Formats: sequence, structure tokens, C-alpha cells
Amino acid sequence: MSTGFTCATCGAFHEGYPMCYGPSAPELWYTIPEEERESRCDLSSDQCVIDDKYFFVLGRVEIPIIETGEEFVWLAWVSLSEKNFERACELWETEGREAEPPCFAWFSSALPYEKTTPHLEAILHTRPLGERPAIELQECDHPLYAQQRQGMSLAELQALTERLVHG
Repeated sequence: MSTGFTCATCGAFHEGYPMCYGPSAPELWYTIPEEERESRCDLSSDQCVIDDKYFFVLGRVEIPIIETGEEFVWLAWVSLSEKNFERACELWETEGREAEPPCFAWFSSALPYEKTTPHLEAILHTRPLGERPAIELQECDHPLYAQQRQGMSLAELQALTERLVHG
């Protein structure tokens, strides 16, 4: 892959591309007043429970880069039913957990797309111990779904990088 690019936003040369990016909490967490988060939320690097009734895990949306065969990864939160969340927790440190059947999830991260990303339907696939689960978006009219299926070009990755770097 190219070692970097000249940014259309600031004109500077940026070394490399960020190949993995995502929010540190589910979108719902950001709506809770800061002074209430400690009492209402249990947030770790991979799991979150809010108000003992909303259950989230962090997973990966993998997007191939067409020209290089590499992949860009969105780290994203998905909401699970309580039953599926409890099962995921039971297997969190269990060898062979990747044999667990996939489960339904709601996409729960706001990624920088013109169309909103929270509430997209997804399937969560458990992976081997030490790997974050894979998020497979269900068919929909959204650019993220199209990118997951068809990939993104280096030009699209550069535009995305510019949005991530410059807001």
C-alpha cells in the first residue's frame, strides 16, 4: 500500500492510512449525562451494559481495499438481546467459542457516513479466543453495507482518512 497521501483538506502529506478506527463506546452511552454514566453504565474495552437493560459488544466490520487486498476495519458496537449477551459473556474466555452460531444484533455506533449507521441490522459472528467478533451487516441501502460487500478504493480510503483526521 502507498506510504501516504497529500491531503486535499490541509495540503500536508500524511504518512500512511489509519486501517482501524472506531468509537470507544456505543452511541447510547454518549447520550447519558456524564454525571450519570458511572451509576448507569458498565463500560469496558469490549462490552457495555447500560441501565441493566441494554447490552453491547465491540466487533469488527471488515472492508477490503480493492487495489491492495488489505482491509480497513471499523471497530463498532452492536446491541444484543440479554440472552445473547449472557451467552457471549459465558464464552468470552472459552477456547472453541468460534463454533457458537452467529446471532442477530443491531448496529449501535455512529460512523462518519452521510446516512446514519445506528440501528442497521447485523449478524454477529464469534471468533477464536483473543479475536473480536465479526459484524456482518444485513442487506440494506447503506454505503457501509456496499463497502463491506464490494470493498472501497484507495481514493475512498483517502477521503475517509481526511474526514477522520480533520473532522
